[in-house]
Amino acid sequence: MPTWSEQQTACWGNHPVQPAVVARPERARTLRNAFLEPGPVGTTTLARGLGRSYGDAALNEDRADARGRLVLTERLGRVLAFDPETGILEAEAGMSLARLLETYLPQGWFVPVTPGTRFVTLGGCLAADVHGKNHHSDGSFVTFVESFELLLSSGQTVRCSREERPELFWATTGGMGLTGMIISVCLRLRRVDSAYIDVSRTRTGSLDETAQVFESLASDTTYSVAWVDMLARGASLGRGVVFAGEHAPVDRLSGTAARSPLVWPAEKSRSVPIDFPGFALSPLSVKAFNTFYHMRNPTRVFTEPVTSFFYPLDAVRGWNRIYGKRGFQQYQVVIPPDPGLDGLREILDRLAASKRGSFLAVIKPMGAESGGMLSFPRPGWTVSLDLAQTPGLDAMLSELDARVIEMGGRRYLAKDASMKRDHFEAMYPKLDEFRRVRAQADPDGKISSSLARRLGL
Repeated sequence: MPTWSEQQTACWGNHPVQPAVVARPERARTLRNAFLEPGPVGTTTLARGLGRSYGDAALNEDRADARGRLVLTERLGRVLAFDPETGILEAEAGMSLARLLETYLPQGWFVPVTPGTRFVTLGGCLAADVHGKNHHSDGSFVTFVESFELLLSSGQTVRCSREERPELFWATTGGMGLTGMIISVCLRLRRVDSAYIDVSRTRTGSLDETAQVFESLASDTTYSVAWVDMLARGASLGRGVVFAGEHAPVDRLSGTAARSPLVWPAEKSRSVPIDFPGFALSPLSVKAFNTFYHMRNPTRVFTEPVTSFFYPLDAVRGWNRIYGKRGFQQYQVVIPPDPGLDGLREILDRLAASKRGSFLAVIKPMGAESGGMLSFPRPGWTVSLDLAQTPGLDAMLSELDARVIEMGGRRYLAKDASMKRDHFEAMYPKLDEFRRVRAQADPDGKISSSLARRLGL
């Protein structure tokens, strides 16, 4: 039987912090038993991977009227099958992208879609339908998912694909773990020649210039993203650094990289040992950092390891502590093609005017929707930034949400900690369909999360 313990829990944003009853199974059978074990009246359960969503999507608050339980899947990440000819991998949902890459990159296979950290699980990637720097060209994570196994609250395990139980497939994709526990994922990997990326970096002086760089990139450019200075205003609004990348062929490498092109490059790891004090995030300090970063990244072409291009912050363990004990929210929205750049400009200007500076703010174009009922990506522009949790932040983000709704956009559930229920309902047009499928998959409401209760799911 699983061992349960009460503890305070948080996701990567360290906000909110909530109590829960937690189990960390070591075996598949114990995992199943923990997820299905009955509890006191009102008990709900949620599967959780490595906790790298930002708000309360992977929390399940233990309340007086309902015990909230979390079943951690992180220790169950076995490979179930792999075809070295096609790159089709089937693995337990607790497998992290870090482990996947350490195992298969030396064999010439890479993750087809990756977020900005490799410390996430396959189950988490599917539950959030994550997107990466290649969304405009390749789509979101589910594009490469062949099928998955889902454990329902009834105890039944079902296989879901585009052909088999398609409604449950698309409800689980981006469904934030609310249809059942993802047991395993069958995923198509990407063939690569090396563990390096050819990078084209362009420094820009304004949002228009940043957009022009994106437009000048070839239509078949695989990866692109831009860091932007969130405190710049006026003519400098949206100034930044655009990064475009392609997997490097072996004949472009030299030295050690050429001799061992598929060896996972070593990286120097640093850590943030303490929670930073509030004054470290003053507008003055953030402005100084942003100015330094903008100047330090001139236009140039170079080759770097995949770790540096895709996961620069993974080299700084505990970087979330920079935002102090109160934590932070990562705010990410997508603005559709109409109003497009004008809408993005308005959002950036409002954020800059708030003087709530961010060290990490990125924009990028996005491609087609995946089909997931609650999937975030859609065509247009997305902006994402970290904001320290300070008084008035939730109210400001609510005002931004209202404007994003008027533009036809939406906010990302995997990073949300404060969205209002009516705003959420206005952003996701397939919500009623999701609710119907979820009610069929979990008719007694045994699966829940803090996010689900906050947003009326």
